[in-house]
Amino acid sequence: MKRFDCMTRLGERLSDELVILSLGASVDEWYNAAPHMREASLFQQQLGCVTPEAFGLAVGLPHRRIVSLDTDGGMMFNLGILATLGNEKPANLLVVIWDNECYQSIGGPPTHTASGTVDLAAIARGAGIKQAHTARDLETFDRLCAEGLAASEPFVIVAKVTGAVAPKLKRKHSDGREDKYIFVRHVERTEDIVIMGPSEHN
Repeated sequence: MKRFDCMTRLGERLSDELVILSLGASVDEWYNAAPHMREASLFQQQLGCVTPEAFGLAVGLPHRRIVSLDTDGGMMFNLGILATLGNEKPANLLVVIWDNECYQSIGGPPTHTASGTVDLAAIARGAGIKQAHTARDLETFDRLCAEGLAASEPFVIVAKVTGAVAPKLKRKHSDGREDKYIFVRHVERTEDIVIMGPSEHN
């Protein structure tokens, strides 16, 4: 199962959601797979920080669906977030974990999930997240996305994807600082709130 194909299917289901992404090749893939979600996506968050940031948004904007596009490596950096989700049970959070069993952005050394004994969905269920599933084919992934976006409890999808990156992608040229402002202004505009007001001068 290819990550880009999964992203395309997920993107087709999104309109008003807010998305938090990890580092690596998935950034350019999402930028191309869901162009209508570019302003609503916060790109290039550090390993271990993606789902925690999505959880914070879910708590702060409980009326809005939040989507975390995490990775197996990133989730292994901060498994404690699964316990937090199990305890706090945000009703508006969908977590997708792209599990390609490697740290792709640094050359592909294996993650723990490559061993065949580490099951992220089982870990999530053990942390109290009842809706935690593994998808190994596109049809299952698409069905789980539909269920997760309609759920009233935290929903986790571990997508077992290949390490291959989609070819001929349009590169995202904005940097992390610019991405932050684009995202924040989108939230301000769509929520009619002020997050980052004008600078004050004495």
